[in-house]
Amino acid sequence: MTRPRIVADDDPGRAEAVRVLRAGGLVALPTDTVYGIAVALDQPGGVERLFEAKRRSPDKGIMLLLADAAQAGEIGRMTPAAVALASALWPGGLTVVVPQLDGVELPVALTSGTRTIGLRVPDHPAPRALAAGVGPLPTTSANRSGHPEGRDAADIVAQLGDALDLVLDGGAAHGGPPSTVVDCTADVPRILRAGAIPVSRIGAILDAARVPHHIGSDSIG
Repeated sequence: MTRPRIVADDDPGRAEAVRVLRAGGLVALPTDTVYGIAVALDQPGGVERLFEAKRRSPDKGIMLLLADAAQAGEIGRMTPAAVALASALWPGGLTVVVPQLDGVELPVALTSGTRTIGLRVPDHPAPRALAAGVGPLPTTSANRSGHPEGRDAADIVAQLGDALDLVLDGGAAHGGPPSTVVDCTADVPRILRAGAIPVSRIGAILDAARVPHHIGSDSIG
């Protein structure tokens, strides 16, 4: 088995990760929850490599991790609901699903053939630095399908080593709930997955922005 290089999650390590991504490599990196694996968006076949590494069929879209909110407008059409939520909650545990921007072509495997895309600015400097270096990052959790997420570099190498080119070692994963996912593609937003951000807070932010919704404090919808 070919083992990936492991480098520290510091400025030189992140610079090396950017070089590997630009060359078409697959990189494992820490985020504000679990470790993820990422490729550069502009690499042909890169998203397919993510699915192959996880041994998962491409039946679900993959989100993009962003450097900042400005990158969101380069990929998706930020609706009033998405703008209000992103302004209040990024960086952090919020993923907004928005319409794909006209004129922007994304890999079919990234979006499962839809014209929508999930976007998030994580509350961790590593993915933001990599996204600043190569653009929005297609990222999914660092584990084989059906296995627990990798908790640290050794765990990730044990599961995915032969599929990776580089591991950015940031120590043990922070853990915690996944991001809250809000569908902002229609006039009335709805919760697709409850997670790190309480549903009640989502509703309060939308109320303050005067965005119509039917999101309750204890329900999904």
